[in-house]
Amino acid sequence: MKDMTDLDAFEVGFDIPAKPGMSEAEIQTPCLVLDLDALERNIRKMGDYAKAHGMRHRTHGKMHKSVDVQKLQQELGGACGVCCQKVSEAEVFARGGIRDILVSNQVRDAAKIDRLARLPKLGARTIVCVDDLANVADLSAAARKHATQIECLVEIDCGAGRCGVTTTPEVVEIAKAIEAADGLKFAGIQAYQGAMQHLESYEERKAKIDVAVAMVKDAVDTLKAEGMACDIVGGGGTGSYYFESNSGVYNELQCGSYAFMDADYGRIHDKDGKRIDQGEWENAFFILTSVMSHAKPDRAVVDAGLKAQSVDSGLPVVYGRDDIEYIKCSDEHGVVLDPKNVLKINEKLKLVPGHCDPTANVHDWYVGLRNGKVECLWPVSARGRAY
Repeated sequence: MKDMTDLDAFEVGFDIPAKPGMSEAEIQTPCLVLDLDALERNIRKMGDYAKAHGMRHRTHGKMHKSVDVQKLQQELGGACGVCCQKVSEAEVFARGGIRDILVSNQVRDAAKIDRLARLPKLGARTIVCVDDLANVADLSAAARKHATQIECLVEIDCGAGRCGVTTTPEVVEIAKAIEAADGLKFAGIQAYQGAMQHLESYEERKAKIDVAVAMVKDAVDTLKAEGMACDIVGGGGTGSYYFESNSGVYNELQCGSYAFMDADYGRIHDKDGKRIDQGEWENAFFILTSVMSHAKPDRAVVDAGLKAQSVDSGLPVVYGRDDIEYIKCSDEHGVVLDPKNVLKINEKLKLVPGHCDPTANVHDWYVGLRNGKVECLWPVSARGRAY
């Protein structure tokens, strides 16, 4: 028997799930697969939309955690840069050659602030969100220490109930402190309304974003009167980008899930009352799973359970099938209702996960498929980078 370190013998199924040139039937499961044609269409569509509406699009790296996907978004969709939620994610993208990075979150820990201040030395424009005056001094000290510049956005809590200030005077006070601090530059406003992204009704989402737009406009106008222009007024997600892009206030979108599309986002409705995964965006991201048992005639068991996905937004949906249903899961098993007993052992199914972001984070690889063949294998570059 060959040594287990001999990847010629053991790489598929031991270290990687597939190799370019393989057929879909040969892929080891469970794993993540990307429909490259659908992915590219989604990316081009959003890029064309942003350009037509005079918007920049800063794609969200926390969704895919992949340098390769980000580069595709920049190449095909004209993305201006990437949003990250953690410094560790930002480091991965900077080392991967991404040159415009926003940490769309607060960074308060001293060690993390020090790492953030070193990112410009990797060649990346580095931007971070601020919602507290005390943070300004800490960021400035780190930037001075490393002789770098950190750009800062003042974050407004425009309805999500998480980070951010809630009044225009607070925005102005923090913006002035940033502008006066050595090593820092005031770059604008972060105003992402995350709480309304998954409301099914288009009108309900619009009502929420109207409130956000009013808050942001007041802050932008007041800053302008104080002689402080906003290079970035950022926000907008897959469930709201059409509102922000027509607001006359925002100039940068931060959509993420549009590129992959998951079951939770797929359920929301467009202005015509149609699900957005039935015309607006295509499913491009799947968990590929195999039937491993069919001991019960009306139940099949597949190899994608809890460890292959996140179910915080509900169970996955079996793609392209209405005769079977994924009904429950445990650590290593998924149970599929098969009332007509049609599934066969080793048959492969594509699952659309409830939530793409945390599902991507539990896998090492994306298997890129085109016309039933493996075209590429991409690492989930920032997998596990949660610090």
